[in-house]
Amino acid sequence: MNEAEMRQRLAELEQENAKLKRINEVLIERVESGSSQVANPYAAFEHSVVLAEQVRERTELLNAALADLKASNRKLHEANEQAATSHQRLIDAINSISDAFVLFDAERRVVLYNNKFRTIWHDVDVEIQAGITIQDIWNLGHESGLIAEAHDDGESGNKIFRLCNGKWFQMSQRPTQDDGLVVLYTDITGLKARETAIRERALEQKSKLLQATVDNLSQGVALVDHEGRLEVWNDRFLELTGVDPDAASEHSPWASLTVSHKHILQHALSAAQQGEVVASDQREHNGRVIEVRTHPMPTGGFVNTYTDITERHQYAETLRESEQWIRLITDNVPALICYVGQDERYQFTNKVYDEWYGWPRGALNGEPITKVHDAAQMTILKPYFDRAMAGECVTFEMSEPNLAGEERILLKSYVPNLDADGQALGCFVMIRDITERIRTGEELKQAYQMMEQRVIERTSELTHVNQQLRLEINERSLIESRLREASQEAERANISKTKFLAAVSHDLLQPLNAARLFTSALIEQPMETKTNSLVQSVSNSLEDVESLLSTLVDISKLDAGAVVPDVISFNVSDLLQNIANEYRQVAQSEGLELRFVPCDVTINSDSQLLARILRNFLSNAIRYTESGTILLGCRRREHGLLIQVWDTGAGIPAAKKQEIFQEFKRLENKHSGQDKGLGLGLAIVDKISRVLAHPIYVESEQGVGSVFSVEVPYGTKAPSQGEMHGPNIPQRLDRLQRTRIWVIDNDLTICQGMDTLLSGWGCEVVTALSVDDLTAKLDPANTPVDLLIVDYHLDNGENGVDAAEEIRSMLTDDVPVLMITANYCKELKAEIRELGYMLMNKPVKPLKLKTTLSHMLECQLEAGAF
Repeated sequence: MNEAEMRQRLAELEQENAKLKRINEVLIERVESGSSQVANPYAAFEHSVVLAEQVRERTELLNAALADLKASNRKLHEANEQAATSHQRLIDAINSISDAFVLFDAERRVVLYNNKFRTIWHDVDVEIQAGITIQDIWNLGHESGLIAEAHDDGESGNKIFRLCNGKWFQMSQRPTQDDGLVVLYTDITGLKARETAIRERALEQKSKLLQATVDNLSQGVALVDHEGRLEVWNDRFLELTGVDPDAASEHSPWASLTVSHKHILQHALSAAQQGEVVASDQREHNGRVIEVRTHPMPTGGFVNTYTDITERHQYAETLRESEQWIRLITDNVPALICYVGQDERYQFTNKVYDEWYGWPRGALNGEPITKVHDAAQMTILKPYFDRAMAGECVTFEMSEPNLAGEERILLKSYVPNLDADGQALGCFVMIRDITERIRTGEELKQAYQMMEQRVIERTSELTHVNQQLRLEINERSLIESRLREASQEAERANISKTKFLAAVSHDLLQPLNAARLFTSALIEQPMETKTNSLVQSVSNSLEDVESLLSTLVDISKLDAGAVVPDVISFNVSDLLQNIANEYRQVAQSEGLELRFVPCDVTINSDSQLLARILRNFLSNAIRYTESGTILLGCRRREHGLLIQVWDTGAGIPAAKKQEIFQEFKRLENKHSGQDKGLGLGLAIVDKISRVLAHPIYVESEQGVGSVFSVEVPYGTKAPSQGEMHGPNIPQRLDRLQRTRIWVIDNDLTICQGMDTLLSGWGCEVVTALSVDDLTAKLDPANTPVDLLIVDYHLDNGENGVDAAEEIRSMLTDDVPVLMITANYCKELKAEIRELGYMLMNKPVKPLKLKTTLSHMLECQLEAGAF
């Protein structure tokens, strides 16, 4: 009972006691008066006695209540003294904190603060007191100029700001149970000063490294600012140009340059102002030849490089002399000789060749071979040229007219020019006129035929009939033999193609997969800019090779009918969201905006094949759009869902809307550096759409843009998330830190690549070549693990499904499994889906691997496994 209730209860008892006293007085007065009207005086006396007893009891209760009230007042006084002491201690405690402290209520008004908080805002023209809001203080700090700069501290949500006096503070905040807010202001001025000192030392170290790098270059290097002053140079520059080292130290070495070098300098200054790269050769008086290149800088000035190319110049002179001797020899050979490059253009013709076709000496160099041969002749020559460029030596006969219009029979030989890797750089062509030899052969053949005819005329009729029968039988036998050979050849070709597809799908993709893993891990390591650029170039080349191999394999499988769709019903939203997230960064890197309109519809299709169609649509849209927006969205139609990709590119001519779906057919791409395809993307789209029976539609207007659409039938029931082949990309990828992962792959290189890549993401990785190898390295029953990554194809006839089941049987917890394979068959997909595993096809893309592992961990976390 609190003090107010005690007081109320005491007032009620006092009123009741006063009422009883008045009743008692009245009764006593009546008894003492001895009124004759009282019928029973004794009964009245007894009643008064009872009333007196009740008054006494009520008085005792009143006294007890008063005693309780005094005790409560005493405890209340003691509690007030303790509260005052605690409050004072709290004040002393927050004042003793090294940081500024302030407490806000639910409406962000100041409730409590220490002296250091008042000191921070001392220069603000407002009194810091209870009731002022945090926004008022912050606004006044900006208005008064006390806060020089402020920004958020990353993902923590805290603020870091600098005052006008140069001090830095970090604001840390935490909510209270009553929806208030506790804020600490930490002075980080010293920390900022140390960071600045560290950056300055790092910059100084980088400057020293840069100078050391320049000094060790084999080229002479000179950096000149926009005013023509020398800023950076090396000893090689002084050696090649003859500049005095003392003059270089004074930043004005040009006075000691030779006249020719001064001319080069003036030309370089003019070119730098125009942003041009200039190259020139300078011959010194001692016979040395120096190549000077000028590279303008965006901030003004330029960088000159001086390279001693004396040996290269002498080698070029030697080559020119050798070429003259070769021309002298070939011009006197009685045969037509030329050399044709990969681009089907002449690079060399001898005198006889030019005279045969009636061209001036050397006029054919650089011209296409169509300048000499018309379309009909090219139809005959092109297959032979292609065979030569494939590495085959080809010899054939062909009839051509000479300048006089006389038909001559020519014997042509194509000999490929192969590089060290066996690739054809071009082919040598030697042509000889064999018309006379052919005519002599024809005459001999005609004489022989006439002699044979005379023999046949003297043969009896019966012998003639028998001979005709034998010829017919032999002819039929020959036809039958040829049919069997053709059948066997077709069967061998089919087997060869099957073996090739198997090799590309596994053996060839294995080392490519390992290389991609190693380069991805290497890119994430800190390294110099030049090295990082080289590694990035290697990664891009591997990505191009991977895309080329995957495209060729897909074309071969689609042509061979080896692709069987795995059609199921699923919600299209997850698939489209994944693809939009995947291509949004690609579009941004090209300066484009990718917009995505979600759609919640159940469709019936093969998710992987449909995704391949949409990815090709988006890739083409990005490749042929220089600026603007790309849109991915859906339209509902009566018979199915229309999934569309819109772009603002150059558009497609009406005459080429069907041609773009043919193999190796591409539109001209003005977007430099991006057209790396083979023209197979839309060909694959066309073949996949036929396999899935999904119609493809194209609408385009030149100068406005294009829209590619695929119509997909509606589904009946969306599967669970585990049945989909592609995980949603989670918003956070930091779940891999300290994740324990076991990897099983029969390829040691793959194991090493996975170890390097996953360890770079902060994972704890154990790799093994088999289950026995894994159990030899650790005890599965007593070693914790979060994820299993298993290759489907293992040694000794084993597969990843059996290996994963064997390992899971040794564990106490249900561990998720990622199965990696180069096998695209429908049956394997169904088996993996029924087991609840995640499936990923080779070659493994690092970003897709990272998002898949993060998704599996997040699903496991939601299931309550962690």
